Amino acid sequence: MDFTALTITGKLALAVTPLLLCLCMPLAYWLAVSGMPGKRYVEAACNLPMVLPPTVLGFGLLMVMSPSSPFGAAWESLFGSPLPFSFSGLVIGSLVYSLPFGVLPMRAAFEKIDPGIVEAARCSGMTHLQAFRHVILPNAMGGVTASAALIFAHTVGEFGVALMLGGSIPGRTKVASIAIFEHTESLEYGQAGLLSLALLLISYATLLFIGRHGLAGRPAPSRIPDGRQSRRRPAFQDSKRGFHADHIHAVR
Repeated sequence: MDFTALTITGKLALAVTPLLLCLCMPLAYWLAVSGMPGKRYVEAACNLPMVLPPTVLGFGLLMVMSPSSPFGAAWESLFGSPLPFSFSGLVIGSLVYSLPFGVLPMRAAFEKIDPGIVEAARCSGMTHLQAFRHVILPNAMGGVTASAALIFAHTVGEFGVALMLGGSIPGRTKVASIAIFEHTESLEYGQAGLLSLALLLISYATLLFIGRHGLAGRPAPSRIPDGRQSRRRPAFQDSKRGFHADHIHAVR
């Protein structure tokens, strides 16, 4: 088995996942709560990598990253090496390619949060950043974990963008999907099968992870004190996924 290609694939996915989560979180929250008239254009731009052919997206990114472009020239002057056919270029291309898979689950999770609990947190004296950290983010953690899993799995399985931007440089940009393609072309079906099985297991484990944690979590069950059904709390969920209303003052 081509363990070098698997290592490059894992390194790429582990680099892209936290970076894209940090980039997508404020964008997803803005899309969930903003009422700006032009929001639909931003939303369409975020979803564009999901419908574009990977070769078209890869070619466009290749032109943007080329040393003759302003971005590519600035990168080369700062870091001393061009972006195309490098691991850094592969990371940037993967960030764009997996963008929809980071934004959509988190946006759905943010949209499911009751605005009333955010207003309650703000009225208790929290700043907007404190409310996001202690109230919004814990209640949207299911969407965050789903985004992380989808970004990881999508990056592991990418082919067209990786081939256009990284080529097939062993030990640098040759990921597992490209190695499978080359082994198949060379009639090395055993090697291609082993790598395919490895990616299949990774993808299946990712789907199990998403199915276990859910997209946006489940509400806390109601307690039944003194044998009577209690009224459902209008504020926060249990401490594993959020905060109750009487916990607001603890984080002020």
